[in-house]
Amino acid sequence: MSAVTPDIAIDVRGLSKSFDGHEVVHDLSMQVKRGSIYGFLGPNGSGKTTTIRMLCGLLTPDSGEGECLGYDIRRDADKIKRRVGYMTQRFSLYQDLSVRENLEFVARLYGMPDPPAAARNMIGRLGLGGREKQLAGELSGGWKQRLALGACTLSSPQLLLLDEPTAGVDPKARRDFWNEIHALAAEGLTVLVSTHYMDEAERCHEIAYIAYGHLLTHGTVEDVIATSALSTYTVTGDDLRSLQEQLAGQPGIDMIAPFGASLHVSGRDRYALETSIAPWREHKGLHWNASEPSLEDVFIELMSRSKDNFQ
Repeated sequence: MSAVTPDIAIDVRGLSKSFDGHEVVHDLSMQVKRGSIYGFLGPNGSGKTTTIRMLCGLLTPDSGEGECLGYDIRRDADKIKRRVGYMTQRFSLYQDLSVRENLEFVARLYGMPDPPAAARNMIGRLGLGGREKQLAGELSGGWKQRLALGACTLSSPQLLLLDEPTAGVDPKARRDFWNEIHALAAEGLTVLVSTHYMDEAERCHEIAYIAYGHLLTHGTVEDVIATSALSTYTVTGDDLRSLQEQLAGQPGIDMIAPFGASLHVSGRDRYALETSIAPWREHKGLHWNASEPSLEDVFIELMSRSKDNFQ
């Protein structure tokens, strides 16, 4: 067992987990700093939720070890659970109770000394004032999300788990939600969040990309882009669909995808990439500009190299 470092919230080594003979997570090791927002990205079914649950003692790994919030993830799972807030993708509060009633009920479950006061404070913090008596089932997606966040942070957890929390929520509600998450992290809360949105990934302090059980890359957004070693061109002009079809599969072209009215063409072998695109560089009607790879370029390229372990 490694020594627990005060500024590290999660430190795990060699975690693996299988279900029904399929390895969902393979030999995963990582560290998460206290007070940081750590984003998990990857294809559906790639092991993100399983990984998050193992990191915080909610699921026992088949092999591997580690600590979460200073507790052993195998021996101290109950202690970890009492310090974790978990917000699932599906709204899980009572639809036929009001905002205030839901929060008071959750406060009672946590054994808080003054549930009405706890509910009032959270209503004020999350801007739910004026909606106290509204039934949860009548709230819009954004307000439901805000209520769910309030419920899972009522007990002042040290670690917050968010499983695709903004799916189906409008852009303004998503932005308001992330502003609150950053405020909580600034107060010392550690946040693990899975998301499919690139703009949300860019708001995390660090990110990890997991594909079919394998951790392919992790670090700050800048580090992930830099270590991808992708050379990228943005192409604009006529008949980009035809260009995409002709370039797909050519040597050195690891990623090719439309972005709005342009086409992104990327490869890790710069010489092979340049050789393959050379015939089209002088083509009239096409404009080629060398550009920095985006986070989405990196993830599309990583996904193209990943093998679905359930196939």
